[in-house]
Amino acid sequence: MERPTTIPPLAILAQATLPTRYGEFRTLVFTVEGDAREHLALIHGQPSGKERVVVRVHSECITGEVFGSLKCDCGAQLDSAMREVVRRGTGIILYLRQEGRGIGLTNKIRAYALQDQGADTVDANRLLGLPDDARTYEAAAAMLHHLGVRSIELITNNPEKVRALEELGIQVAARIPSLVPVGTEARRYLEVKRDRMHHLIPEREAVPQSVAHGATGSDDNRP
Repeated sequence: MERPTTIPPLAILAQATLPTRYGEFRTLVFTVEGDAREHLALIHGQPSGKERVVVRVHSECITGEVFGSLKCDCGAQLDSAMREVVRRGTGIILYLRQEGRGIGLTNKIRAYALQDQGADTVDANRLLGLPDDARTYEAAAAMLHHLGVRSIELITNNPEKVRALEELGIQVAARIPSLVPVGTEARRYLEVKRDRMHHLIPEREAVPQSVAHGATGSDDNRP
């Protein structure tokens, strides 16, 4: 799948203040040309014109973020990133509506069914005739350009996300690992990310940690 390398025009559809349990964000709903999906930007502080702004480009995961699925660490990563942005005083969460690594909710659940039969996350997509990862990041680049961010520190374990943003003209000054505790159900998910999708997850982080006694996603273990 060929990645876009140009930034499309952007339209702001709505904006408001959003108080959260982590802190207050300015929220923008936006679209980009050629993409009907409504994406969100959560902005804390004043990032315009600044360098090394901490940014999380996060793709939607309704199963993990809304329903608390233990098959992935998406909800914990989002929570951790929001905490880090507020801790830094300035930063941006870009929430892209590309469920299931871009294959959509229906195909994601179909892939889950194949995983129940023994396929890993990569092979499940391929059995459905779908790409391993169909996500693109031109919407994120368009918003960062709109906000006037000069360079970013990107919270991610995925080197392909770094490369995709750089190809779109975003200066990534540093990569911040996103390492959060997970339960045993997500162990294989993380191992496949590391071993087959080349995510930069240390082996010790792919070993499940207990989620008992109120343990949740945290950036406390981030190096």
